[in-house]
Amino acid sequence: MKDINTQLEVIKRGTVEVLPEEELLAKLKRGRPLRIKAGFDPTAPDLHLGHTVLIQKMKQFQELGHEVIFLIGDFTGMIGDPSGKSETRRQLTREEVLQNAETYKAQIFKILDPQKTVIEFNHHWMEKLDAGGIIELTAKYTVARMLEREDFKQRYQKQQPISIHEFLYPLIQGYDSVVLKADVELGGTDQRFNLLMGRELQREYGQEPQVILTMPLLEGTDGVHKMSKSLGNYIGINDLPEDIFGKVMSVSDTLMFRYYELLSDRALAEIESLRAQVGSGLRHPMDAKKSLAEELVARFHGAAAAQSAREYFEARHQNKSVPRAIRKQFSAPQPIWICRLLVDLEFAKSSTEARRLVSQGAVRVDGTVISDVNFQFTGESHRVLEVGKNRIAQLTECS
Repeated sequence: MKDINTQLEVIKRGTVEVLPEEELLAKLKRGRPLRIKAGFDPTAPDLHLGHTVLIQKMKQFQELGHEVIFLIGDFTGMIGDPSGKSETRRQLTREEVLQNAETYKAQIFKILDPQKTVIEFNHHWMEKLDAGGIIELTAKYTVARMLEREDFKQRYQKQQPISIHEFLYPLIQGYDSVVLKADVELGGTDQRFNLLMGRELQREYGQEPQVILTMPLLEGTDGVHKMSKSLGNYIGINDLPEDIFGKVMSVSDTLMFRYYELLSDRALAEIESLRAQVGSGLRHPMDAKKSLAEELVARFHGAAAAQSAREYFEARHQNKSVPRAIRKQFSAPQPIWICRLLVDLEFAKSSTEARRLVSQGAVRVDGTVISDVNFQFTGESHRVLEVGKNRIAQLTECS
């Protein structure tokens, strides 16, 4: 394991708070790998760059020699995290949660080392906790303390409903830390109350309390609101390479450096040097932004895809042309199922992904959005197929 000063420098990079820092230092001085926990509720099927702020920090802990636990909150996901919410969230079904959880397992290893990552599901212990165990857990915290939480406090003062099951959410998240014997828990700044709950419950159960480390909430491409699929300001890690590249290029020059600090693998000294070069005019901000976009695309899709995405952006948006490498020519038996065609053209890796692209409105035929996953492409009526803004195929003949 690396020396303590080096570890602290890496750990504190981009963080908002380390609470308490002196306890983290004491844990590191023991010279043993720490158990690092971060929980993710599978409330949607795809992860975006906002999620990867935490996952990148987990990767840094891995590289420092610590044990990383990626906790999939399939049980808490059915409750719905009330953090920052002004009303009760819709509860997800077990089927929805498990389906989303499978996509998380596939996506996180684009960043984390699968050989060094422990994946846990909190239903494993919560479903074994009987009614007596739940009562024992709830007895360890008071309603008055729960109402000190800002979102609950505001809803209570405005006489907006708070369901009893919402009080269970922070208790269960804290109990996860007890079960996993976490030394450190990571979370966004909106999770501060829940993270502190873990410390409280670990004390109640006779454990040494975890250190909490909060990370900033990443702004979306609009530069204002938290990155969110519902707001349409997100960059999904499963987005097409050209889409990721183009979305990164759309962010402001100021936001670019925030993305560098929170998402890039580059050393902070290198980022600061780059910031100085841009500020002094020695380097154009668009050039710096292209480097960031290429790094992020390479992380999720590989170096070749990143280079192709860069070439596409430069040709399409700077030279106002469509590169030949992007505009594919094809011939195919007619009619052909749209999802089969997407796979044959390598615009989708599988029919499942193709269905998702169609249902998301990412597919156009002759300029018209196709939303029917059973659509049949016929050469007599159709000539051009597009996926997103970046993948184009043109029919050359019918057979």
